[in-house]
Amino acid sequence: MQFSFFSALGSILADSGFASFLEDPRSLIMILISFVLLYMGIGKRFEPLLLIPIAFGMLLANFPLTGLLNAPVDGSSPGMLWVFYQGVQHAIYPSIIFLGIGAMTDFGPLIARPSSLLLGAAAQLGIFSAFLLALALGFPAAVAAAIAIIGGADGPTSILVASRLAADYLPAIAIAAYSYMALIPLIQPPIMRLLTTRKEREIKMEQLRPVSKTEKIIFPIAVATVVILLIPDTAPLIGMLMLGNLLRECGLTDRLSDTAQNALCNIVTIFLGLSVGCKAIASTFLTWDTIKIIILGLLAFIFSTVGGLVFGKIMCKLTGGKVNPLIGSAGVSAVPMAARVSQVEGQKANPVNFLLMHAMGPNVAGVIGSAVAAGFMLKVFGA
Repeated sequence: MQFSFFSALGSILADSGFASFLEDPRSLIMILISFVLLYMGIGKRFEPLLLIPIAFGMLLANFPLTGLLNAPVDGSSPGMLWVFYQGVQHAIYPSIIFLGIGAMTDFGPLIARPSSLLLGAAAQLGIFSAFLLALALGFPAAVAAAIAIIGGADGPTSILVASRLAADYLPAIAIAAYSYMALIPLIQPPIMRLLTTRKEREIKMEQLRPVSKTEKIIFPIAVATVVILLIPDTAPLIGMLMLGNLLRECGLTDRLSDTAQNALCNIVTIFLGLSVGCKAIASTFLTWDTIKIIILGLLAFIFSTVGGLVFGKIMCKLTGGKVNPLIGSAGVSAVPMAARVSQVEGQKANPVNFLLMHAMGPNVAGVIGSAVAAGFMLKVFGA
């Protein structure tokens, strides 16, 4: 049989991914969207540690004919991205991320001022507001619950709940959650200035009391015991969060704490991002529902900020002006970015104002609050 270079080239092109774009151009649209997300992560630095892997996972998943997403059939080997996604499907990656967050976070400000828990709880207003709005827009209750968690400004929690209750909507939910977390310095300050007076923003808070080592060790054990017994579905997130903090505070596991904070967290972040991105395929992502989710996520985030600020104003009144309401906005669980925004706005009003440690209390409470809200949603709407 005579070899023909042009016929061989034509055969290769006919069986290539380029030819598949002619059959279904939606995959090409998804690839272009992945380019936009890569630009946002690299060029604009929007949550690059996760947005870049998510965008690249989306890119890989939408290349035709790769088999990367193939499930095992009749003993065949599964696709690489299908294997990676099992870590999301079975709540492994988000839980390990929470282990790292616990190891990075000082719970001392929350222990020193337990009333911060109330601010963290108030900032969950966005979750329940977005849930009701999603229901009003026609989303099924389980999907509405997954969308609502965006209001907690907690990416791993949003991913975990979406993987259990609304897997087809996982990419849109995750991208919305992490995008709005990255935009905290732009979204929150106008709301903070709108809802507080200059005099309130100038309030200088008293220094927090010292927290003993014993308190710091007992706290994660006690919280894990009480919360998990009360709402068992919180066990993956609360359990790993408190284990990470115990590794940090006990003083005997510095190597484990360091690994959880750095190497382990970084490795899992790569797999988590790729796994989320690989679910962003045209059939489920290019829909009006995705646009609705992006809008609902923004509204949820705004309502959460408002809830924390309003309750901060109430605490300010009840304490005779000893609590700066700005720390209420840190009740969303984006640690420590939301606390830093409170610090920046406080110093703009009063240059000698140092609110960072005061804001960390509600910030940590927000992490716990969003995990509890997620456990509640899983309990009520999970299969």
